[in-house]
Amino acid sequence: MVNPQPHAVLASDHFRARSALTSSQLARQLRSCKVCRFRKVKCDRVQPCHACCAHGYPSKCAYDTDPDDNLQPISQTDEIRNLRHEIRELTATLNSRQRRARKPRRLAQLQALFDAIRSAPLDVTNRIVADVRRTRGRTHGEAFPLEPENGSEGAVTTRPRGSHDPDGRIDEDEADYRSGRHASSRSSSEDSEDSSYGAVCHLGSSKPMLDVFIERFVDAFSPQVSTKAGQAGAVRRAAGIRMFSPILMDAFESVSTAYFGRIIQDKDLEASGFRLYPRVLRSLQQALQDPERSKAESTLVTVMLLMAFESVERTTQGSLLAHVHGAMRLIEHRGPENHVHGVEHLLYTELRPFWVSASFITRRPCFLAAEEWINLPWSANTSKRDILHYLLDLAVEVPALLGQFDDVQATLGSNLSSVHEITVKQVALWDGVADLTERFRRWKVQWVDSYPDGPPQEVEVVPSDQFPLFQCRDFRTGGVMTPTTFVYPDLRLAQTMCLYYSIRLVLSSVDTRPEGRVGPLDQYAMGCGICRSLEWYIQNAAGNMINRLVFPVRVAWEIFPDAGPERRYLQEVLKLVEKRHSLALWGGGMSELSPRAGSPQEESPDMVQVQAQEG
Repeated sequence: MVNPQPHAVLASDHFRARSALTSSQLARQLRSCKVCRFRKVKCDRVQPCHACCAHGYPSKCAYDTDPDDNLQPISQTDEIRNLRHEIRELTATLNSRQRRARKPRRLAQLQALFDAIRSAPLDVTNRIVADVRRTRGRTHGEAFPLEPENGSEGAVTTRPRGSHDPDGRIDEDEADYRSGRHASSRSSSEDSEDSSYGAVCHLGSSKPMLDVFIERFVDAFSPQVSTKAGQAGAVRRAAGIRMFSPILMDAFESVSTAYFGRIIQDKDLEASGFRLYPRVLRSLQQALQDPERSKAESTLVTVMLLMAFESVERTTQGSLLAHVHGAMRLIEHRGPENHVHGVEHLLYTELRPFWVSASFITRRPCFLAAEEWINLPWSANTSKRDILHYLLDLAVEVPALLGQFDDVQATLGSNLSSVHEITVKQVALWDGVADLTERFRRWKVQWVDSYPDGPPQEVEVVPSDQFPLFQCRDFRTGGVMTPTTFVYPDLRLAQTMCLYYSIRLVLSSVDTRPEGRVGPLDQYAMGCGICRSLEWYIQNAAGNMINRLVFPVRVAWEIFPDAGPERRYLQEVLKLVEKRHSLALWGGGMSELSPRAGSPQEESPDMVQVQAQEG
C-alpha cells in the first residue's frame, strides 16, 4: 500500500533524527568560532583561528563557550607567550652551561697569554701589551690565537670589537650594528668573567631587540591611562595581533625601529627603520587594491602606523596630511558597520578628532556628518560616547559650512550671479552658522559647566624653567600681561576644551553676520584659551598623547599676529615638544594642518587611494 503522504513521513523521521543529535551536535558546533559558523567554513578551534587570521579579522574571532567547560578554545597569544617564555628559559640554561664550559678555556687563554709575554721576543710582547691596553675601557675584545712565533704555541692577543680582520673583513658585531641589528647587552656576571678575553656571547637575531623597540613605541603612542584621560589603547591592541599579519609585522618593525633610533639619537638605527618603510608602502598599496584585504583590520592599522611614522619623521611637508586623507577614504570605504567592534572601533573612536580636523582642512562636506557614522559605531556599546564625542557630533557639520562660505565667495567674485542668488546663499550660510554657534554654546553649558569633576579652574602662573611663560595683550592698556593658566580635573576635559576653542575659531572665520557674529576680541580670547591650557596638558599627558593637540595649536597660531608674544610662546612650545617627545611634526610648525581658505592642500599619494570594488 502506497503511503498518501510520503513527504510528511520523511520530514517527521528527519526531524526525529535531528532531535536525537541536537545536544551533541550543538556541543561540537560551539567548539567553532562564531565567524566560521557564519561563513560555514572549517575552524581549527584556536583563538584567533586560522580562518579569521587569513581573512584579516583576528580580533573578531569569538566563541560561544561555557566558562566552566573544560574544552575552551586555545589562545594563540597565550600559547605564543608560553613558548617564548620556555625559549627564554632554555636559552638561559644553555648560556649558563656554555659559560661554565668556557671557564677552562679562558684559563688556558690567560696562561697562554702569560707564557707569550714572558717568553716571546720583545716586538711580539710589545704588540700584545698594546692590544690589551687598547681594549681597556672599551667594548670587550675577542681573543684569537697568534701565529706561533719563536716556538711558542697558543699565544693570544685581543682584537677590539668593530676592528677589521687582517683580510679586510669587518667584525661580525660591527656589521650587525651597521645593518641595524643590535646585540643584546650582557649581564654583569658575564662581564666580570670575560674581562677582555674570550668569545662574546650575543644574540645574532634582531627579534629580541625588536620587541623592545615595539614596546617602547606602544608605550609612547598608546600609553596605559585611566578612562578620565581618554582612550589610548588602539595601538596596544594592534600590537597584540601583529603576528597574524606580515604587513603589520613589517609596519611595526619599521615605525618602532625608526622611533627608537630617533629618541636615543642613533642615526644608524633610525635609518634601519626608514629603509623598511618603502616595503611597507608597497605592501599597503597591494592590500588597498584588493577588495577583501582593503577592509581587513590589518590594513587599517597599517595606515594608522604610517601616520605615527610621519609624526616622528615628517618625510615631506604634506606627508602626514596625505596619510590622514587616505585613512579617511579607507574608513569611508569600510563603512560604519566595520567600526563597531575590536581594534577597528578603537581606531575610529580614538582618532575621530583627527578625522574631523582633517575634514576642516578639506573645507567640503564630509561623510562623518551622516547619521550612521554618528551613531552606528556605538551601537554595540563597545565603548561609551563621552563629552568629546558629543562635541564632535556637532563639529562634523562645520566642513559643510566652510564649503558654503567658499561657494559664496566664488559667487561674489564671478560677477555672473544675480543679487537674489547671492542673497539666498548668504542667508543660508548665516542661518547655518548662527544655529551651530548656538548649539555649541548649549553644549558648553550642558557638558563643561556641569562637568562631574568640575569645570576648568584659573590659577596664577608660577614661572618655571621647565616651561615657557605665556603672555598676551591687555586690550584695555595696550600692554603685555601674564594671564592666569587653566587647570583641569582630567586630561579628557583639557583635550576637549582645546578642541572646542579651535572648532569655534574655525567656524567664526566664516561668520560674517552683520549682528551677533563672533568678533576679533572673542577670537583672540579663544586662541589664548588654547595657549593657557597647553602647559597643564603637556605636563600631565602620558607618552605622545600631546599629538592630540596638534590641530588646536595650529589654529591658535593663525589667530595671533606674526611678531606678537603669543606666537613666540607657541614657537617655544613647538621646540619643547619636538625635543621632549622626538616628534618632527611639531618642529616643522604643522603648516599643512592649516584650515584657512586658500591654503595649499597636498593630494594623497597613490598608495592610500582606495578603489572601492564590489566583492
